[in-house]
Order: sequence, then structure tokens, then C-alpha cells
Amino acid sequence: MSEVSPEVLRRIPHRPPFLFVDEILSETADGLTAVRTWHASEAFYLGHYPGAPITPGVLLCEAVFQTGALYLSKSLSGNAPGGVPLLVKISDVRFRSPVYPGDTVTIEVRRKDVLGGFYLMSGSMKRGETRIMGVEFSVAWKVPEAAP
Repeated sequence: MSEVSPEVLRRIPHRPPFLFVDEILSETADGLTAVRTWHASEAFYLGHYPGAPITPGVLLCEAVFQTGALYLSKSLSGNAPGGVPLLVKISDVRFRSPVYPGDTVTIEVRRKDVLGGFYLMSGSMKRGETRIMGVEFSVAWKVPEAAP
């Protein structure tokens, strides 16, 4: 399994086996870049095209969304205590190249706009110089309600 940096664990609520960001590489006022290595030992590869495994596209999207959560965790620091990022819209997802066990990818997210508490973002993933995918998405920051 990937070694996850303590900073990633400190900033978002996601945990293995549903954590798909290993480390933050850089941050700016309007975005964040992270990295993830996909390992053949991850359970989903057993059933996603056995004998010729590829990483499910929905997990590639989730890695981008988690990178967006990492960005928001810092940009909202102190402004939304106790909240969590909730995905509210996904659009224009385009997959260009598969990701295989053993691949290390770079994930980038950028804030495009903020409208009425919704953060409009764009995300992309690359393996080296090869573009893997891109997605537009929106996130709201919300304090979870107590379970009934």
C-alpha cells in the first residue's frame, strides 16, 4: 500500500482503503498538486478486469475530488470548522489513458469560482507528461448532521 503523509491524514476525513492521495506536492492560493501511486495489492484490482487490471475511472475521479478536499481544507481553515467537503456536481469527465497497477500519477485541482457557498473546481491527472483525465466539479462545505 501507499505511504500516506501525515498532513493528508490531518486535513481530510478519508482513510484507507478509501484514501487515494498519498502526498501534497505544492499549493497555491487557487490550487493544489498531489501525488498517488496505485499498487497491485489493492483489492479492487482483483475484480476490475482480472488478468489485465486497470484502475476504475470512478476511483480516478475520487482521487481528484479528495485532492480538491485537501485544497479546501486549507483555504477554508477557520472559516468552516467541523465541516466536510460534499461533492454536489460532476461534469465533463474525460478519460484519455488508463492507469495500471504500479503507476504514479500527479493530481492537480484549481478553484475556478465561488458562488453562494459552492466551490467550482477543475481537476486533472497525469502520469509523467501523459494526460490521464480531466473533470469539472463543484463542492459545498457542510457540517454533518448527527445520525438519527
